[in-house]
Amino acid sequence: MIKAILFDLDNTLIDFMKMKKKCCEAAIDAMIAAGLKMPRSKALKILYEQYKKYGIEHQKIFQKFLKAIKNKIDYRIIAHGILAYRKIKESYLVPYPNVISTLIELKKKYKLAIISDAPVVEAWTRLVALKLDDFFDVVITAGDVRKQKTYGAPFKAALRALNIKPEEALMVGDRISRDILPAKKLNIKTCFARYGSREKIKKGKSGADYEINDIKDLLKLKL
Repeated sequence: MIKAILFDLDNTLIDFMKMKKKCCEAAIDAMIAAGLKMPRSKALKILYEQYKKYGIEHQKIFQKFLKAIKNKIDYRIIAHGILAYRKIKESYLVPYPNVISTLIELKKKYKLAIISDAPVVEAWTRLVALKLDDFFDVVITAGDVRKQKTYGAPFKAALRALNIKPEEALMVGDRISRDILPAKKLNIKTCFARYGSREKIKKGKSGADYEINDIKDLLKLKL
């Protein structure tokens, strides 16, 4: 019997990659307007390469970006990029449709938790900004246990905090390598959030116990 539902945050509750793309585009446009001499498409390509190299949450990515193209850092240009990024972030930081209504219904029956590889402050900032923080009994990030989800430690920490057995939990996430496989190894039930996945996985081939196309589909599952 399922007693708790564990959620990934980015691309499961919020469309993180859409937000990131819009923020990066705004930042590059602002830096070009401020004097960065480079075609927009080339600049975006190099910026994404830096994210791939240093991590999607890297806090000094624009410094890395300018260092990569100019071998020096122009803080005036960086400031323009940061301000544009932050302004767009506020507009696109929104939950997927049906998230809040679904959480309201699930909260009546289950304990709810967040398991995220995002840095602690960033995870909490998103939850609070979206007014989702009060829904969750437990929030575990990689920073809390100093291990990412692929190592299993965040899942174990959540189970301990919720005082439940692995088979009494359901993990909902968009990434097979980080959300589905590690949870299954611990005997946690799994649900693939197909709507948030950037991977092209055929229906029924995710390896998860369940697959959903909309978060509201969780309410239809026989748990």
